[in-house]
Formats: sequence, structure tokens, C-alpha cells
Amino acid sequence: MENKKLKIRDLTLRDGQQSLFATRMKQQDIDPLLPLYKEARFYIMEVWGGAVPDSVMRYLDESPWVRLRSIREAVGPNQLLSALSRGRNLFGYVPYPDSVLEGFYKEAIKNGLSIMRIFDALNDIDNVKESIRLINELGGIADAAVCYTVDPKDAQPEAAPQKKGFFASLFGKKEEAAPAPKKIFTDEYFVNKAVEMERLGAKIITLKDMAGLVSPLRAASIISKLKAAVKVPVDFHTHCTPGYGLASSVMAIINGVDILDTNIWYFGEGSAAPAIELVYVFCKKLGIEVDVNMQKVGEIREKLEGIRRNLADFDLNKDKFPKKFNPLVDILPHEIDVLFDKAIEAAKAGNEDALLENCHAIEAYFGFPKPNLLVKEAEVPGGMYSNMVAQLKALNASDLLDDAMKLIPKVRRDAGLVPLVTPTSQIVGAQAVNLAIDRKKGNPDYTNTSNQFISLVKGEYGHTPAPIDPAFRQKITGDAVEHPYDVSKYKKPEIPAIPELGGVKLATNTEEELLMELLPNVANKFLRNRREEEYAAKQPKEAPKEVAVAEEVAEDNEPITGDVFRAPMGGRIIDVRVKAGDKVKKGEVMMVYEAMKMENDLEADRDLTVKRLFVKTDDVVGTDAPLIEFV
Repeated sequence: MENKKLKIRDLTLRDGQQSLFATRMKQQDIDPLLPLYKEARFYIMEVWGGAVPDSVMRYLDESPWVRLRSIREAVGPNQLLSALSRGRNLFGYVPYPDSVLEGFYKEAIKNGLSIMRIFDALNDIDNVKESIRLINELGGIADAAVCYTVDPKDAQPEAAPQKKGFFASLFGKKEEAAPAPKKIFTDEYFVNKAVEMERLGAKIITLKDMAGLVSPLRAASIISKLKAAVKVPVDFHTHCTPGYGLASSVMAIINGVDILDTNIWYFGEGSAAPAIELVYVFCKKLGIEVDVNMQKVGEIREKLEGIRRNLADFDLNKDKFPKKFNPLVDILPHEIDVLFDKAIEAAKAGNEDALLENCHAIEAYFGFPKPNLLVKEAEVPGGMYSNMVAQLKALNASDLLDDAMKLIPKVRRDAGLVPLVTPTSQIVGAQAVNLAIDRKKGNPDYTNTSNQFISLVKGEYGHTPAPIDPAFRQKITGDAVEHPYDVSKYKKPEIPAIPELGGVKLATNTEEELLMELLPNVANKFLRNRREEEYAAKQPKEAPKEVAVAEEVAEDNEPITGDVFRAPMGGRIIDVRVKAGDKVKKGEVMMVYEAMKMENDLEADRDLTVKRLFVKTDDVVGTDAPLIEFV
């Protein structure tokens, strides 16, 4: 293989922490790393987008705009910074019109963004073409990602056994088996999507394997075909959750990939992308230069160890840190060094089993997590898995995890074989939990459906890779016909004034107005905190006034005598919109709550009068917890 340089996109500050630590890395953790990152000279640093805008407000009470600006200021103008955008969904969970896309992209580029990696959860080209155009026109670099997924292992795994026909039973003849369903997710499917994205103006093409399901041989096949089909650089993004990540990355390198996504040691492997240190060892043996200052990477690595220890509450492997390793100075034991050689030999020979065996042995030696066979079987991304674990654990409902994971393939099939990547991963994951709850209670499947799942099945997120059964769409949405989202009906949210804080507007500039458009419920609380701080600063001699919220919460022991609205699944109360005595109409939103990172509107199923509330904003509730009692 000819000598070449491998460019690296570092994911540590975005996808790495999102996949392993639920995106809880604070600005104070990031700031000391940035001078070192400036000298490390990664080709691209992924630092924004994905769950970052949501999570830094929701959990850390920090500004996503400040995060982006501070990173740009610290690393200088020449470092390429990238963010992840969900195409028509941006960083939120619903489709947005072009005006919102343009506003966000324009502000992001102004604040230091270089590259926007754009994908659509359904691989619907119609959902990414405007983003590609806008990013290019606004002076950014459009990186278009094709989401990798696989066909179901079987057509109808839960179908009831079919009885033989009368004549077949009579004469003992075997009925012909139903023909195998046509494969949808072939190499050509992904290549054709990439070619169309390049035609629309993509300057980088990424094969985005969010679930880590690209096997080594499949990686070799698709990467080589992408290299032959497109003229722009090809990037490979994968995760190590099911055990393919490192081996498939080796195969991608051997087959000419231009850019590889990696994380730094303590933020790598497991449900994240491969560790750059292991990739470096492989490349050195292959005669390929990793185009990064590895000495500075080592200095970042040392600081990341302490940062990870501070994230222990969100770390699925907090007691299983990998061994310390510096590939520039540490000499590997002969038997471990040989594993790298055997893995390369197997990769070049196309021996997938031997490649995987050696890569798994390497990972085991360094103390990285074993392949997660449950994730492999359920075909889910690492970030989705870690969030499901963290939130079910917080709600004392961990016993539902196995059942929910096993139901994910069924929900995915029913919903048109959608790839599992945000937001469809959250939608399908939350619905799988609902389904597990339904079955535990003895209810029919899909007794409880989230608003987002209904929208997905209705067609509002775009065209699914496989058509949805009209009978299933009728069951879920009440209409067998597909109805796409009509962006012309989008209404920009009003920015309310806060009387108790002197009548100041909740959002006071373009950045904040965009946050209100994209993530209204999360931004509402975040911006209210900012206005309260500003109000208190102007009145240092007075205690800040309490912000009025609907908190007429039942604290007595009065028995429940009226109808009760209960939580369909565990979650956190984001917004309470009613109080005792209110008369609500059928369809009116009474509360907004978060479950499995999804925001759900709780609507009245008929005209009612509120008697009392059992919860207030920010309460965490379990499944079936009482929320509202009606007269």
C-alpha cells in the first residue's frame, strides 16, 4: 500500500462524551484542554451539534453559543471545527422550515463553525438538500452523511405460525415458503445516496455508522465503492459498541478512507468511536502517517483521565478504566504487538473472523469494554443505549431495559425500517419502553404511543426507507394515508415578557430567539435563569423574587376521589400549564414531560376541570405516577 496520510476528526468533545457520559462535560472541563488542542492540529474537531445544544442548557445550565465561541477563540482561526446537524430537524426533534435552518446555520458560522455534518435519520435526500445549499452559501463546508443501517434479520419474527392450506394438509404437500424480502440496505443504496449528496454540493461524504454495525468486510466493500464513486474526501464514522469498530476502522484505512473519526483514550472505545492511540499503532505498522501531533494528544489524554473520573455518575464503566498507554514511548509486550500484525494480515486477506479475534484481544489487553452482544442483536447506537441505561436507572426501572432492547427491532420494522440515529433512535427507544410497559401490564401493543412516534408513522419526518403498512398507520395515527410535515404552517414562538422580573423579554437577542425556536421548553428554563440573574444583579440589596410557576401541588393526605391522569412512562416534568380550578378542553396540553430524552405533550382526552396537581416543574416521576386529579 502506498504511503499516505490519514486525516483525523477528533470526536472527544462532542460524540465521545455524548456516547460515554451522557453529554455532561462542563465548560470548565473543556477550557484547559483547548490550548493543547490548538497544537494537536487535528484535521477536524467535532465540538458542537448533536446533543450539545440541548444538553448544555438542560443539564449544565450553560449556553451552547458560549461553548462554540470559546472553543473557536481558544484554538484559533485555522482549526476546522465541525458540528452535527440532523438536517431538517437541526439539533431538535421536529422538522423546521428553511427560515429556522438558515438562522441557525448563519449564527453558527458567525460564531466559529467551519463544517456542518448533515444527516437525515431516514436518509431522505429531500431532508438534507436545503441544509447542504445553505451551509455552502453561508461560507461553511457541507459534510453530508449517509446513515448506515441493516436489513432486519427476518421478515416477520413475531408472526403467528401459519396453518397449512386444506389441500396441502390433505395430501401431505409442503407449502412453498414465502419469498425472502428484497434487501434494501445494499452497498448500492449507500453509494447512490452519497452520489446524490455530492451532486447537491457536499464537500465531504461520511459513512455514518452510529450503531457500530458495519462489519469489517462490509466496511471494506462500501468504503472502496464510495472512493470509486465520489470525488470528494470520504470519512468513516463508527462506534465500538457491538465489537466491530476498531476492526472496521482498520479495514477502512486499508481501503483508502481519507478521514477517520476517533476519540482520545479515556473517551474512546466502548460505545464510542475507536481510540486514536490504537489507530496510531496500526497506521505505523501500515506505513501510514496519522496527521496529528501525537505528543499533544498525549498531554490531552493525561487531563482527560481526571475529567472522566469527575464524570463517574454518568460513566457506565467508572470502575474499569483502560490501562495507561502512550504509543510514542511505551513498548508493547511481544505477544500483544504480534496481535496488531496478525490483525493487519487478516484484514489484507479478508479474514474477518481472525481480524475481529485479534482486535478484541487487543482491546481486552488494554481493558476496554467487551463487545455488547445485546446492542449488536438489537441494532442500536451506543449513545441511545447509554441514555436508556442512565434514564431507566434514574427512574428505578432498570428491569425494563432488557425487554425494551429486545423490542427495538420490532418497533423499527413497524415504523418503516428507519435507521436508528437521533431523533429516530430516541423515538424508537422510547416507544420500545412503552411497548415493554404495555406487555408488562398485559395491554395490547401500542396502547401508549408518544407524539413523536405518531408523527414518524404519519410521515412528518419524511419518507421511510421501507413503506409503512397502511393498516399500522391507521392504527397509530387514525389515517392510513401518509401525511408529510407542512413547514408552511410553522409558527415562530412568541417571546413572552416576564412581569415579575420587570417585564423583560425572555429572549433578548438573536441567539436566544433561535434557542427558543429550536428547543422551546429547555430554552425557556435556561433563559429564565439568565433573566433572574440579571434582575438580581440590578437589585443587590433585595433577595431575588421567586418566579411564579403552577405549583399548587397536593401535599395533603386527602384521598383521591376523581379521575386521575397518570404518567404513561417515567420521566421529568418540564412544564406545568394548568392549576387547580382550570377548565381544560379536549386536546389541550396540560403538561410537558421528558422521557428518554424526548419531550412529550400530555393532552386532555376530554373536557375536564382540574382539582389538584401532584407534581411540579422538575419533578422526576415513575411510570403510572399520579400527575393531575380532576373534579
